[in-house]
Order: sequence, then structure tokens, then C-alpha cells
Amino acid sequence: MEGLLLLVAILLPAIGSLMVVFMPWLNERREERCFFVGVIMVLECIVVLLIALDAERTLVLFEMTKQLPIALRSDGTSRVFSAVMALMWTISGFYSFSYMKHEQNEKSYYAFYLMTLASLMALTLSGTMVTMYLFFEMMTFISMPMVLHSRTKEAVAAGIKYLIYSVAGATMGLLGIFMLTPNIASPYFVEGGSLLVEQLNLPHTAFQVILLVTLIGFGTKAGMFPMHGWLPTAHPVAPSPASAVLSGVITKAGVLCIFRMIFYVIGPDYLRGTWVQWTLLSCATITVFMGSMLALREKVLKKRLAYSSVSQVSYVLCGVFILDTMALDGALLQMVFHALTKDALFLCAGAIILQAGVTRVDEMHNLGKSMPWTMWMFTICAISLVGIPPLGGFIAKWYIAEGALITNTPVFSWLVPVVLLISAMLTAAYLLPPSVSSFFGGMAQGEAAAIAYEKKDPPLMMMIPITILTLAILLLGIFPGFMIEVFTSLANTLF
Repeated sequence: MEGLLLLVAILLPAIGSLMVVFMPWLNERREERCFFVGVIMVLECIVVLLIALDAERTLVLFEMTKQLPIALRSDGTSRVFSAVMALMWTISGFYSFSYMKHEQNEKSYYAFYLMTLASLMALTLSGTMVTMYLFFEMMTFISMPMVLHSRTKEAVAAGIKYLIYSVAGATMGLLGIFMLTPNIASPYFVEGGSLLVEQLNLPHTAFQVILLVTLIGFGTKAGMFPMHGWLPTAHPVAPSPASAVLSGVITKAGVLCIFRMIFYVIGPDYLRGTWVQWTLLSCATITVFMGSMLALREKVLKKRLAYSSVSQVSYVLCGVFILDTMALDGALLQMVFHALTKDALFLCAGAIILQAGVTRVDEMHNLGKSMPWTMWMFTICAISLVGIPPLGGFIAKWYIAEGALITNTPVFSWLVPVVLLISAMLTAAYLLPPSVSSFFGGMAQGEAAAIAYEKKDPPLMMMIPITILTLAILLLGIFPGFMIEVFTSLANTLF
């Protein structure tokens, strides 16, 4: 059956999740449960690879009405996002097999972990706005238990905040779907957009206000100002492998929805040069600067990394909102490298917390001597996040800045590169000093309290995923040609 592979990509982790909960033989020994979860994730990566190598497919699941089909579709965008999400999810999942030994409620964690992967695959493979919205909401509700995992007062408060922000953002997005549906040529995603500009049933100004509200709503999941407040609260309270995918993967769900709305429904030509584009660029550049400033002030390691995500994901949004081919290439590169880098940093943070009992950046002195491999990986990833060549962060930021400069967008053609440079310096200021002090620092504050921990690099099951991510950042930064070629080909179909 044509398109059946798309359904398999969703059902495989979903069925795996149900088996984790209901199959008795998976409850008896954690080794068997971890092996089963690992097999499911590897098979999922294989299915996603097969989808990427296959021709474009569309699978209509059912039709609520002729204008509201629920359908799956594989195209250039779904292939890029599904591949990144599945790989990052799998790498963090293998890390969790060792990390989660020290956590409670392990069975429920893996159940929701696999089910969230299923909802993300459904989101990336959505073929219509309504399908995308349904799976966007599903992903929010299913991923919330990962924030709530520890069941502490802080975790519950963070989970509620995550839910409120996410539902509010999705509702804002739904408003745009309501208004766009009667004004588009096809309910399916169309490359370049399908908006019937000459037949709008609303004045252009009112319609543009609705579009702005819609895109800001979907930007909630990406942590974009003014809907960013949930991210630095929710990410730090989750277990470190969950923090990694919340920051590196789930934030990209918001990017994906914005990407779909602009390039597959509205069309970049309708937004280019309007006050909506300038407002969105303003929100993204404010977020880049604000996130970096808040990260610089924050002393808790995981919360500092969460504020960093607020900033770094908006690099991607800047590249999208510039509405230029080169900037869009940079946005997709930044999407990939941020996922790799932030996953690796959160996994390093988990190792530091687990092995040394260190939760604050001012307690990281001399950790490089007892945890050298972990801290070297942390340092390399920090350098990439700053944007220093030849690591991956450099080429992504270069393309975004170049794209901004050549578009001649009023003010933003120079403001975006300037903000990116300032943010890069701030990133260096909040990530590199902890690395330096870990190798050359003196006695840390609170070191006596952490003395009972066995300070050494974590087990191989935790170290190998971190190393794979770090090597990918290095190799893809030195040899980005294949990714640039793929992303340029995709961008050329959208303009």
C-alpha cells in the first residue's frame, strides 16, 4: 500500500510504548525493558531513513469533510525534521538507559518517551494544517509527563506552566487555521504556499493581524518572546535525557509549524516587506539577545542551558523570518547543529550532576581533572554554540548573517548580524568560563558537600552518546557540503 511506511513510522513507537506498559515480561527486568526500547528506537531510525530515500508519498487517513482531510505526507521538510528528531531521540534514549537507573518511575518514563516520539513523527509527517494541529496538541499532552517525572512540587508547577503556555500557543495557532482554511487553494501543504490573496474574505490588515497571532502562537513551543516563559522553568526540572530532547528536539516542533505555515500555506511573498515580517523579526532578535542575557545571569547549570535554548532556537527563527534562500539554509543548519549541541550539553550536565553532585556553574571548578572526557566534550560543544570555526555553529550563523545582509530588509539587514555577534559574545561569556574553571579553577563553592560523590567520567552507555554528538558537530562543521546542498535544494522549492 502506497504511503504505508508513513503509518509505520508513527505506529512503531506508539505500539512499543503500549507494550512497555502492558507486557508483563517487560516489567520484570529493566535490562530487557531497555533492550526493547532500544530496538524500537533503532527500527524507527531505519523506517525514517527509508522514508527519506523513498519518493514523495501522501496517505489520507480519513476525511472529516472534503476541506478537512487528516493526511500524512513525506516531502523535503518532513524528511529533514523527522530524521533530526528520530536520531536525537534515539541517542538521548540510549543515554537514558544508564542515567535512569538512578530515577524512579522508569517504566512510565520510557512509555511516554516512545509515545512522544510517535507524536513527533506524526507532526513531521502531517500533510495538512488540521493534521498538524491535532498532532501538535497531542505532542504537548504526551510530553508533559516527562516534565512531571520527578513528581516534586517544582516539577508539578513546571508541568502546569508548560501545559498552559503550550495550549495557549496552540489555540493562537488554531485561530489562524480557522481563518486560513477558506482562503487557500488546497487543504494540503503546497510548496510556496496556496493562499488565495485576491479572494480574501477579510481586509488585509485584519488578516495580517491574525497571521501574526498564529505565528507567535506556534513560536511558543520554540520559546520565542513573548511566549518564552515556560522553557527555562520546564527544562531544568526534567531528567537530563528528557531535558536534552525538550531543548534540542521539541522546541523544533514550533519551528516546524512556523515553517509549514509560512512556506506551505501563506507563502513567503505575501509576508515579505510587511509589518508582520518586521514584527516577527523583532520578536526573534529580542529573544536572541534576551535569552543570552538571562543565561549570563543564571547560576544553575541546567537553567543556564535552558535560557541558552531560548536564545539559540530564535537564531533559527531569524533565518526563517528573513525570507531568503541563504538565510533559510542557515536556519536549517542552525536547527541541526543546535539539536546536536544542546542535546550533548544537557547530557554532559546530567553526567556532571550524577557523578559529581554539581548543579551550579560556580561549583564546576577542577571537574576537568576528575571528569576530563565529559568536560572536554562540554567545552567543544560550548565552542560550537558560540560559533567558532570549524565547528558546526559557525557555518549556520554565517549563512543567517549573510542572508540578512543581502536581503536589504530595512534595519534588520544589519541589525540581525549585529545581534548575532553580540549574542555570540554573550554565549562565550556564559559557557566558556565554567569550562576554563573546570580545568584551571581552585576550590569550588560547595565542593565539600559534593565530596561524597564518585567524581569520574560516567559509564560508557552515557559517554558514547555524548561522544557521538560531539563528533557529529565537528565532522559536519568541517564537511557541511552535503547538508548545504540538501537544504539549498529544499529552499529553492519554497521561494
